[in-house]
Amino acid sequence: MSQTKVKKLTSAQEAQIPVYRDKWRAIALSTGPIDRSQAAETITLAYRAIGKPAPEIIFCDRPYQAANIILNHADKPRSHLRSQLETKLRSELEKQLLSCLRGQLENQLKHQLQNQLENELYTQLQSQLWTPLREHLAGEIASKLPIDLSGQRARYLQYTHLNKQLDNCIQPELWAGGASLLDFCISVLNYAHSYGNIWTIFQSLVKTCGWIYPYDKVCVVCEKPIGLSADSNHRLHAEAAPAVQFADGLAIYAYHGVILPEWYGRVHPHEWQSKWILKEHNAEVRRALIQGIGCDRICQELAATELDTWQEYTLLKMDFDDDFDTEGMPLPVFLLKMTCPSTGHIHALRVPPDVRSAKEAIRWVNWDIDSEEFSVQT
Repeated sequence: MSQTKVKKLTSAQEAQIPVYRDKWRAIALSTGPIDRSQAAETITLAYRAIGKPAPEIIFCDRPYQAANIILNHADKPRSHLRSQLETKLRSELEKQLLSCLRGQLENQLKHQLQNQLENELYTQLQSQLWTPLREHLAGEIASKLPIDLSGQRARYLQYTHLNKQLDNCIQPELWAGGASLLDFCISVLNYAHSYGNIWTIFQSLVKTCGWIYPYDKVCVVCEKPIGLSADSNHRLHAEAAPAVQFADGLAIYAYHGVILPEWYGRVHPHEWQSKWILKEHNAEVRRALIQGIGCDRICQELAATELDTWQEYTLLKMDFDDDFDTEGMPLPVFLLKMTCPSTGHIHALRVPPDVRSAKEAIRWVNWDIDSEEFSVQT
């Protein structure tokens, strides 16, 4: 006779979901220094699990040091072991768990647990924290490594090569989502499991290691940041201080998830200057500046006059004492302010000085598509 599947958690079990999610989020966001002895032991066991002998383990305090070592040991892509380790330690483990969940839980409850534990935590960590951090580090590392050839193409080729090598990276903190689901099912739902040593290694990698670059004979392990700050929505964020700090002094500044240049990040948003918006070409950074400064202060400091409005769009004109702005463009300056109906975010784009209405500005921003043709406002 088949076992009746569980359709609903008890109230006590339900209350444990955020507990386990927060537990593994805290582990994922923990800062260094790591226990190198424990990390080395865990990596040796992980290599043994895929039938590989223990590698030479090189610990790095600094991201730049790790990049140099990676480039020197990564000539043969077939020596990359990330996929093998992830398959053995993560994919097979989660596959066994999902099989167990399918056998004992109704689909709706299974999906609820996956979404509230694994998927939610993974999405937060991957998209809001570690992907922006990794991409920023790749660019910074590539710009500082020495090159043998001169010119932009050499720099681009080096950046491309470095990115390929950085792909051979296990980011253990991204395994925290799966760990929270596994831990909940084992500890709260009392699922009997035969994961044994693999589950132990899995947990230890998340708890004890920074980023891991595994090769056939060499494994490079990076120290975790010594400081990390995020906002209430779990996005990288700090004001007048680094959001991420490494032991070598490398500092990364961010405002509600947007990576900022140092010259903005070191200044408190209360002291940001409205005129910076006019010189900033990066749309995400410009949005962060607008959010930090506030539209009211921008309008006041830039002597903005509302010329016209249409729905959530406002055409602003700003006058300056100088005859030309820092880009040599004639003043005044015109901005189209746009308020997103769903999020409330305020965006502003510079438009040509011959624009005289909000609709004209919208048409210019949207490549001459008339505002009346919009089926969805964005």
